[in-house]
Amino acid sequence: MVEELLTAGAVAGSAAVLYVAAAARVVKQYERGVVLRFGRLRGNVRGPGFAMVIPLVDRLHKVNMQIVTMPVPAQDGITRDNVTVRVDAVIYFKVVDAAEAMVRVEDYRFAVSQMAQTSLRSIVGKSDLDDLLSNREKLNEGLELMMDSPAVEWGVTIDRVEIKDVSLPETMKRSMARQAEADRERRARVINADAELQASKKLAQAAAVMSDQPAALQLRLLQTVVAVAAEKNSTLVLPFPVELLRFLERATPPQPAQPAGPIPAEPGKPEPSPMERLPEEPEEEAGAG
Repeated sequence: MVEELLTAGAVAGSAAVLYVAAAARVVKQYERGVVLRFGRLRGNVRGPGFAMVIPLVDRLHKVNMQIVTMPVPAQDGITRDNVTVRVDAVIYFKVVDAAEAMVRVEDYRFAVSQMAQTSLRSIVGKSDLDDLLSNREKLNEGLELMMDSPAVEWGVTIDRVEIKDVSLPETMKRSMARQAEADRERRARVINADAELQASKKLAQAAAVMSDQPAALQLRLLQTVVAVAAEKNSTLVLPFPVELLRFLERATPPQPAQPAGPIPAEPGKPEPSPMERLPEEPEEEAGAG
């Protein structure tokens, strides 16, 4: 009798151990457990830790609640201004309702991926090329709003969407490079013209001041000479303005005019005869025949 009781106890213990081993489940901290009993959803979602289910009756499905980073494959599209581009992106999402993500959609990861691709092509078709290149924050917000509405019904929330790269055709790249070069050339010419205008105004003011004070022109000339001489040049060109020559001419007193007739003889000395006024012929050289 005792042996039968011991045998029955051992069998019962073994059965209990097998039952616990078959029914025991462990849910990790970043997971939630969805229980289906005979294919019917149980109301309570199992939290992290140790969980028990009925073997052969309940099935526990674990749903990851972490933020998932999913790259969106590059999509070819035509912008609103008829430019062919190739755009790829990355999406960040997470499950907020494990039961809805398990029941509402067959594979929520695949569903989010397909929705991201279609939304990306749609947003490219509604945008201009300049918006894709320079206004990506607004496009990212538009993508997030476009994807968040259907994802909420699946128990998924879109945390963030980022456009990674926009690939352009080679012809468009060359055209944009020429456009940028032309724009920079235009700005350089405008800046040079503005500088010339300002310099001409300043020169006109300086000329007006120098016209009122003629000595300022001479001081400016001396400053220019000093600046040129400071460069260690061996040759110095000194220009004389016409105003300086006129100033010297006015400062020089006039000389009396000389008479054009014959020179008068000194007092007490007879006037030379016409023959004596002739120049003397040079003597013939010695030995000349």
